[in-house]
Amino acid sequence: MLLKRLIDLRESQNLKQKEIAAFINISTRSYSHYERGDRSIPLEILIRLADFYDVSLDYIVGRKDK
Repeated sequence: MLLKRLIDLRESQNLKQKEIAAFINISTRSYSHYERGDRSIPLEILIRLADFYDVSLDYIVGRKDK
């Protein structure tokens, strides 16, 4: 669920992985690993993503649908 939400959020705004990676100050490769599920996403990064997309952490991790 988490990975799908991140991909859906990014694609709904027509953004590329490198744009999100730049905003949260990580490499594109690292961000790609997060979306593919190759690495766990640190809480600090999840918070930055929630702020960027203006959604709650509960939404990103699949606890809420809105």
